[in-house]
Amino acid sequence: MTEPIRVLIADDEALVRGGFRVLVDTEPGMIVVGEAGDGATAVELTRQTRPDVVLMDIRMPGVDGLSATHQIAADPDLAGVHVLILTTFDHDEYVIDALSAGAAGFLIKNTESVQLLRGIRVVAGGEALLSPGLTRRLIAQLTARSPTPRIDARALAQLTTRERQIVGLVAQGLSNTEIATTLTISHATAKTHVSRAMTKLGARDRAQLVVLAYRHRLAEPPAPAP
Repeated sequence: MTEPIRVLIADDEALVRGGFRVLVDTEPGMIVVGEAGDGATAVELTRQTRPDVVLMDIRMPGVDGLSATHQIAADPDLAGVHVLILTTFDHDEYVIDALSAGAAGFLIKNTESVQLLRGIRVVAGGEALLSPGLTRRLIAQLTARSPTPRIDARALAQLTTRERQIVGLVAQGLSNTEIATTLTISHATAKTHVSRAMTKLGARDRAQLVVLAYRHRLAEPPAPAP
């Protein structure tokens, strides 16, 4: 029997935490392992319970969600924990800061329940949760910040031609299944290539791989939306 996805909820509003708990606990294959009302408690409970996914609010008293995310991502003992940012603030700066801190995904709190549950499954599976529109805005911000990025030639030289190709597709927002379909390879092969590319480039997760892909020009920024 497959183990349920273990979820920790971090939000400073008790009613919000309660709503998320009911949603997650009533979903087959998921279980809430703890609640935190601030970032410091979220980090402490993450170390105690080792959840698969942390639903993390950004604005919390004391240690905020971004700082807590950074602490979790920087702890090698918590490498299997994936942070999914949930906030009422749909601002590009928050998205970039969250991904840079080590978040695996970013959703707005008014997201429909089915999309939130899907998001938990996506990040628990090791994939980034970035919508195409959000990815486009993220790319624009990154390229504006780093018009002439410093490329780590040694790290890039380790990538095979296929891995470079797949990193480019990851940067476009494609899932492993979509990459497999595009390149006519198996899902397992696509997942292996992504994993190897992440290791070679030093990306903690898929979201950071997207950031590195555009920062190091492994993928060209998309044309501006009309």
